[in-house]
Amino acid sequence: MNGKVGQREWLALLEKIAAEERLVQAVFSAPRRKDGTIARKATVRPVTLKGGLRYQFERLADNKAFHENVNADELAAKLANEMTSYKQALIQTTEADIQALANKKGELTLIARAKTSDQEGTASKAVPQTHNRDKRYVLPEGEPVLFLVALGVMTPEGKVVKAKYDKFRQINRFLEMVADAAPELPRGKPLHIVDFGCGKSYLTFALYHYLAVKMKLPVRIFGLDLKKDVIEACSKLASELGWEELTFAVGDISDFKGQASIDMVVTLHACDTATDAALLKAIGWGASVILSVPCCQHELFRQISQPVLQPLLKHGILKERFAALATDAIRANLLELAGYRTQMLEFIDLEHTPKNLLIRAVKSRGSSPASIENLRAEYERFRDFLSVSPFMEREN
Repeated sequence: MNGKVGQREWLALLEKIAAEERLVQAVFSAPRRKDGTIARKATVRPVTLKGGLRYQFERLADNKAFHENVNADELAAKLANEMTSYKQALIQTTEADIQALANKKGELTLIARAKTSDQEGTASKAVPQTHNRDKRYVLPEGEPVLFLVALGVMTPEGKVVKAKYDKFRQINRFLEMVADAAPELPRGKPLHIVDFGCGKSYLTFALYHYLAVKMKLPVRIFGLDLKKDVIEACSKLASELGWEELTFAVGDISDFKGQASIDMVVTLHACDTATDAALLKAIGWGASVILSVPCCQHELFRQISQPVLQPLLKHGILKERFAALATDAIRANLLELAGYRTQMLEFIDLEHTPKNLLIRAVKSRGSSPASIENLRAEYERFRDFLSVSPFMEREN
């Protein structure tokens, strides 16, 4: 079903999806009203509770998540009602991804992209999540994925290589965060994405696979790293996969001037102020989505000076950890001052790596001058208390 549809057709489609238990996920975004009365995003997923199958509505407002569980026979009506509050929705089923766009009159246009057989798998119904946290991966084990096989994460039969299982989990965790942010990316044009410090590019290839192959979006991704041999290997693999819109080059983040505008910036484990340089580039481009996992952070360790904190700062290891947390707090606040909604998320279990925080920033539609001034005053008090001069302020 493509093109404009009436409310009766829309409800009939939702009732069919609900009756056949084919809903994988629904994401509603772009609220019709900007006064804060509507959650900025609503996500719907099937879950298994003690009473059986339910559908969980998660609404994000003021950086808080509110949950509501509904029965299967209520789902279609609830989805239809949810759409009245938003300008767009992405309904993902076992058969297709359906984008719904609403105009000012509330009239709907549907764009459906059928899934290929390798995306559908063999399930006729969506597999609900359970509250004991049984994991459904974006890239499920048992289904071979070409780039994972080429990178040695999977066997040709789709079995995850035991030594690479942590990497497999990391890739899926990353794609979960991408999936949550994907509705914030612009539509109707090719998406331009830059991955700074891409390294061996496990996540760069995963990103391209998810957006271009799985979601069938027009995407151009550019990976940048300082290691020539790594870039050559990544370029060779992209060529072998036939992914012409995934390209790589050797270069430094600060010197990169290859694009006038970018829709999404990814920076994973860029060392020290290289992360800050990448964030400044993203802000300058007005990127819709930023995903950043900081690495070692030395800048503020050398700067922090506050007698009140001396019982903490006199211990090197505690000062190092505090400096890292302060650095990420400063980055998050400066992103908010630049017009981004910012979240700090756990990227991977702490037992696997201490570098487990991911900064996810989404371009906001604007805040009131009063709230911006309050945020600025709060941030400046924190910065001045620590007696620091952050890179993102000095180089902006």
